[in-house]
Amino acid sequence: MKQIAVLASGRGSNFQAILDALSEGRIDGRVVALFTDNKEAYAIDRANAAGIPVIILNYKDYSSKKEYETELLAAMKAVRVDLFVCAGYMRIIGTEIAREFAGKMINIHPALLPAFAGLHGQRQAVEYGVKIAGCTVHFVDEGLDSGPIILQKSVEVLDDDDEDSLSERILEQEHIAFPEAVSLFCADRLEVSGRHVKILPEANNQ
Repeated sequence: MKQIAVLASGRGSNFQAILDALSEGRIDGRVVALFTDNKEAYAIDRANAAGIPVIILNYKDYSSKKEYETELLAAMKAVRVDLFVCAGYMRIIGTEIAREFAGKMINIHPALLPAFAGLHGQRQAVEYGVKIAGCTVHFVDEGLDSGPIILQKSVEVLDDDDEDSLSERILEQEHIAFPEAVSLFCADRLEVSGRHVKILPEANNQ
């Protein structure tokens, strides 16, 4: 059983989707910690309800990004987990952290990468006029939303969509894709070769 830690900054709906999948036996793992950079994040309430320890490193309490990331890296090393899951963590992962946990950290982004990386992927999609949008689960690397892609889910962009309506439909797919990707990782079914992630077949139980 894989040990998982989650990083979240806000309401934590993707965090909850993973917790639900765990409780339903769809993921062979256990969340052992929630990290948050926001002492008012609703994700904290979700963790408390599930009996998961919370590590609060309130970003506003630090004098610099470097100071914050130094403490975050030390705290992440201390938990000794197999996988870090960025579930609505709204800070760019620093180079040192990305290197330390290469291949052991995944993120979800509300766009079909490599299109519309960075903030407001849904707004970018609407403004650009694409016909298909969606979400991407990917490994975290040193770039911005640039790591190897694990899974993608698509949604049609409707003629009357705005950022909010498109975001809502993409979020529904996020809640499917993210637990699925975590499950694949925990089952050792992801094989990474350069930029390519191969999903291995399920092992036969003998």
